[in-house]
Amino acid sequence: MHPFPETASFKRLAELAKEAPDLTKSMATERIDKLFLEQLGMKLLFATERVDEAILADLEHLAKERGAALQMRAMQSGEVINRIEGYESEERRVLHTAVRDLSGGKGLSPPVQEASQAALTELNKLKSFLEHIGDRFTDLVQVGIGGSDLGPRSLYLALQRYGVKGRRVHFISNVDPDDAALAMKDLDLRKTLVVVVSKSGSTLETATNEALVASFFTQAGLKPKEHFIAVTGKGSPMDDPAKYLASFYIWDYIGGRYSATSMVGGVMLAFGLGYEQWLEILKGAHEMDQHALTENPHQNLPLLAALLGIWNRNFLGHHTCAVIPYSQALTRFPAHLQQLDMESNGKSIDRHGRAVSFATGPIIWGEVGTNGQHSFYQSIHQGTTVVPIEFLGFRHSQYGKDIEFEGSSCQQKLIANLLAQSLALATGQKSSNPNKNFAGNRPTSILLMEKLDPHTMGKLLAYYEHKVAFQGMIWGINSFDQEGVQLGKKLALSVLDEMKNRKGTFVLGEAMRRHL
Repeated sequence: MHPFPETASFKRLAELAKEAPDLTKSMATERIDKLFLEQLGMKLLFATERVDEAILADLEHLAKERGAALQMRAMQSGEVINRIEGYESEERRVLHTAVRDLSGGKGLSPPVQEASQAALTELNKLKSFLEHIGDRFTDLVQVGIGGSDLGPRSLYLALQRYGVKGRRVHFISNVDPDDAALAMKDLDLRKTLVVVVSKSGSTLETATNEALVASFFTQAGLKPKEHFIAVTGKGSPMDDPAKYLASFYIWDYIGGRYSATSMVGGVMLAFGLGYEQWLEILKGAHEMDQHALTENPHQNLPLLAALLGIWNRNFLGHHTCAVIPYSQALTRFPAHLQQLDMESNGKSIDRHGRAVSFATGPIIWGEVGTNGQHSFYQSIHQGTTVVPIEFLGFRHSQYGKDIEFEGSSCQQKLIANLLAQSLALATGQKSSNPNKNFAGNRPTSILLMEKLDPHTMGKLLAYYEHKVAFQGMIWGINSFDQEGVQLGKKLALSVLDEMKNRKGTFVLGEAMRRHL
């Protein structure tokens, strides 16, 4: 495959970008009524993106020229795609989608069937375990970091409305001991379950936090073995029945940031939300997995979103993207998306080990609306950096507890603010007073859904997973390794050795240590 900038579509799009639509002049009812895609109960509104029919047509050509749909099918079929050609790399399948197929991969390729059936085995183990413990435990503490924390935590917080009465979930990720101290504060340890998550079984931060949490139990005269569960790779140092009440497995073909729908999230979510609600998350994600195989980019939600993001990043030159959910329940979802996107597509070489000559993944960040409107929106509206935004909204609240105040409900005010911000960023405002002038022409999109429930959350999670994967496929980079997280970890071990031995053999580390 030719490098991304050498494609015919890239060259045409680069020319079209020179005269991209000016949203301050082109916004009209007809445009809003035309530029949207509705699938699976989700509506993507993109009239406020700087695109027109010609640009959309060439984005479609780009997706086909880069074989995006074919690559997605290859991924979901179990082909080895986690590799850098000609160089040592992970050489793995990418099958987070297979663990969401509750049919056991019926009629699919042998690797998919094997992965799906292995996942069903773990699901059955989990169901039996939950039935076995009954009401013995009221609290669960999940100990993990990165993908073992961000995705699962964001899902739990998003769906607390559907939680099992009398059960609570807590999280420890940071090796900062204050994180553990706060999470363990006031827990009745006799009724507390601890889930330790590490695929390798040797993640230093997680192992350290496990030891710290275990000390709380031993100091209380309790045996950690009767309270601790392992979620790890089969055969890892943590795969030890003498040490854990139960063990659940995860596999090499599921990357950490894509692992929320494996046992990494499953044990905690099934405990906190209930087993049936956990299955609904999986069903929603699987529904989006199947939809992502749609070949037509203009009928494929995550592929269209990926193309709009590429247009903003590579052709309009925007370096960042904000994800703003107008839902308090999604308070930690932008943090998960930050890891998902930036750890996947923050790459500067392609799949052949060649340095890229184009921009790859943007900086991802976000906060819930309407809070952000009273924080960073000043810069978004009138600052010198244009920030594309992906708004997420729901027609109905989770709890349904609302009032009418000054002629409208809270939920109506929430959605009105979402729509108004998107339009204001697009159209701007002209004023003779420069302090009140808004340039406008700032791109946004809106993903509108009915209500945030477990099934919808599963769809939304998979939507972003596939959007990120599609972008990596089109750019020709490997979205499924993360070598960039390793160097700092290795140097940290060297500094730790110096701190223990005070030998100073690692000169830079010793120099920095002296500042402590």
